[in-house]
Amino acid sequence: MNSYRWVVLAVATFTQAASGFFVQGIGALGVQLQFDLGLSAAQLGLLMSAAQLAPLLGLLVAGALLDRFDERWVVGAGAAVVGAALLAGAWAPGYAALLAVLFVVGAGYSTVQPGGSKSVASWFDASRRGTAMGIRQAGLPFGAALASAVLPPLAVAHGWRAACAFGGVIALLGAAAFLLFHRRPPAPLTAAPQNRGVVRSPALIRATLCGISLVSVHCGIGLLTVLHLHEVAGMTAGAAASVLVGVQIAGMTGRIVLAACSDRTRSRQSVVTVSMLAIVAGLALLVTPAGRIPVTASLVFVWLGFFGIGWIGPWIAQVTEAAPPGRTGFVLGLVMAVNQAAIVIVPPVLGALRDVTGGFAAPWALLIAMTAAALAGLLPGRGVPPSGSDRRRGAAAGAGRTHSPARTPTG
Repeated sequence: MNSYRWVVLAVATFTQAASGFFVQGIGALGVQLQFDLGLSAAQLGLLMSAAQLAPLLGLLVAGALLDRFDERWVVGAGAAVVGAALLAGAWAPGYAALLAVLFVVGAGYSTVQPGGSKSVASWFDASRRGTAMGIRQAGLPFGAALASAVLPPLAVAHGWRAACAFGGVIALLGAAAFLLFHRRPPAPLTAAPQNRGVVRSPALIRATLCGISLVSVHCGIGLLTVLHLHEVAGMTAGAAASVLVGVQIAGMTGRIVLAACSDRTRSRQSVVTVSMLAIVAGLALLVTPAGRIPVTASLVFVWLGFFGIGWIGPWIAQVTEAAPPGRTGFVLGLVMAVNQAAIVIVPPVLGALRDVTGGFAAPWALLIAMTAAALAGLLPGRGVPPSGSDRRRGAAAGAGRTHSPARTPTG
């Protein structure tokens, strides 16, 4: 039965990719959507935010449900809502209706992210959890890479409605796979303890500070890569979308590599911190003349994809290991809901900065400032004191204990 964990990991990864397929492809569809619907960059950013608005509350609800019911039904139902909403969106009469459709999509997706993370955490012990989380989290950029490759030519040939319907079919396949193949590990569950003290955990506060800035960078990469390469570096829309595919593949690779590295270090936070430093360096290059050179700018975006998308593997593992017994779903929902505010606010802000200034220096500078501020919060004496969760992880890995929700802090 222990070998079945790889089936669970594969299914969780596929469902993650399928559920986020269309929304992650909005950036690649940016030029086509602007042309078909007459959108500004700010309106395009609002489309991305619409899908992220419902999870502000939905993640908290999903977290509570996941601590009470089998992830199989919670995640499967949410992914089915995503698919049904996107199929309905193929008949949306215009921009306002598409915003409403994407809001419903976000409500369904609220269960997929914490639910898939919780299921993977329950099947893998601490010595392999980072790698497993990285593989699972790679599902999102993998789906985004496929979406960036498939959706733009589909939209050019048949319109954005066809792309929306195709995304709905893919999401329904993800829901069916999770419902059919997901199982809980053969281990007893413990009663859920009180939530008191969870939100004050140093490890969770530190993770949230980093997560807000990093998820903002991820939003910026998804929204502005194609537009920057098209308008600043002079690349065609098709060539720029092809680069975005490479960026997403780099992010998928980063999620696996960085997570695997976090299994071999004493602190997962150190891997997250290195990613933040690499992001600042890459974003700084984009606001120099190097950002106008097609080849150089493309390579910088691939670099940003590796670190700016890849960070979430070790970050998710860090969050699950900081959760008290029986409260993994609640903690994942809580931390992701806090970070969700940035996902909602940042895309339209970045788009508005682009519209107002007529360039991309201001959006990239804002992301640099946010990442630098989060790094400053980690400095000794100014940030959150280190937590013992990473040391406990290392001790558990060294002892070679097999994970079960009754004996480890992952619930």
